[in-house]
Amino acid sequence: MTINVALAGAGAFGIKHLDAMSKIEDVRVVSIVGRTLEPTEEVAARYGIGHVTTDLAESLALDEVDAVVLATPTQMHAAQSIACLHAGKHVEVEIPLCDNLAEGRRVVEAQQQTGLVAMCGHTRRFNPSHQWVHRRVQANEFEIQQMDVQTYFFRRTNTNALGNARSWTDHLLWHHAAHTVDLFAYQVGSPIVDAHAMQGPIHPELGIAMDMSIQLRAASGAICTLSLSFNNDGPFGTSFRYIGDSGTYIARYDDLVDGREVPIDVSEVDVSSNGIELQDREFFSAIQDGREPNSSVNDVLPCYEILDRLERQLAK
Repeated sequence: MTINVALAGAGAFGIKHLDAMSKIEDVRVVSIVGRTLEPTEEVAARYGIGHVTTDLAESLALDEVDAVVLATPTQMHAAQSIACLHAGKHVEVEIPLCDNLAEGRRVVEAQQQTGLVAMCGHTRRFNPSHQWVHRRVQANEFEIQQMDVQTYFFRRTNTNALGNARSWTDHLLWHHAAHTVDLFAYQVGSPIVDAHAMQGPIHPELGIAMDMSIQLRAASGAICTLSLSFNNDGPFGTSFRYIGDSGTYIARYDDLVDGREVPIDVSEVDVSSNGIELQDREFFSAIQDGREPNSSVNDVLPCYEILDRLERQLAK
């Protein structure tokens, strides 16, 4: 069965999804939604997509569209996910699911009402590096004692990964911390029972904290220390250090090394070495199989419950 897809969001991450979906059999992007028409038409022409619009509702009205991938601004994620589900479309929404817990819960309710596949792009679950660690944990070959994570960017202006101006403001807690909060509980196989956060000064123009520190503890006793910054003048990205009872491993997106920086071959972990592609494959596979996907909206909701708790701490 061919799954016809509409992609909403033709920016840096939307293009990553287009590249990923081009490698997946029986998946065809038939519609693309962008903020402004001309650059969206340019992307559509590059990828051979016939329908272009600036209105998601127009794509949702197309009978041929089976599923939607949302790579739109954070503030739109929950409402657009609900709109897709109510239109009878399966939906994969990029991380974060929401920027407040109430909206996240409404997405889960909409999925339960419709029975459609609704998945959130918690890519770290799918990166081969993290999959390799996860399998060792599941096989009782490695027990995580601590995760030490650094998420660093140099982003003092409102720009995206391509250096282009954003129409929305990114957020360390509700976006970037979501990756690690979810991954920590997923990797240790134990719910988070304790969480604390501190933040630095609020940027006078962006209105967000540019630096943040988070500590987590799981029911298993494992701990996680997460440092986040938009002020880091250096290489950007996230480094995950797994400290366990039988080794230390450092994951950087799809790559993995041991504690002494010796590379670990993860090429045979999955059918691709690209985490975004593996994430998208899981979405379409769940549609074809009629099952709940890994990182379903229901599965990742506990992450957003923790983020809500941390936000309330920071507001005091």
